Amino acid sequence: MKTICIMCPMGCPLDINKVDGKIVVTGNTCKRGEIYGTQEFTAPKRVVTSLVRLTSGGVVSVKTDGLVLKTLIPEVLSEIGKLRLSAPLKIGDVAKENVAGSGVNLVVTEDIK
Repeated sequence: MKTICIMCPMGCPLDINKVDGKIVVTGNTCKRGEIYGTQEFTAPKRVVTSLVRLTSGGVVSVKTDGLVLKTLIPEVLSEIGKLRLSAPLKIGDVAKENVAGSGVNLVVTEDIK
């Protein structure tokens, strides 16, 4: 598997393989790249960003307050699609706790009066 490390501005091109049952990461220039490559190979995770509809019309931006397994992203987005929020909202307000059973919350990223 090939990917680009995003742990620092270097953007090292990583080559990740399983050799004799062990994950081998090459192309990294620091230990963080090896850690990132191993995680990306075994259990890739992402912060999810999206929009939630407001009951008064319009939308508000939201994001997960932690990393979500990539395999859970469709379920997270499905739950987000069903949400409706009401103003007022402040940055950091929890829109949905433990979204899709991921262990992370969905939080508002803008103020709405």
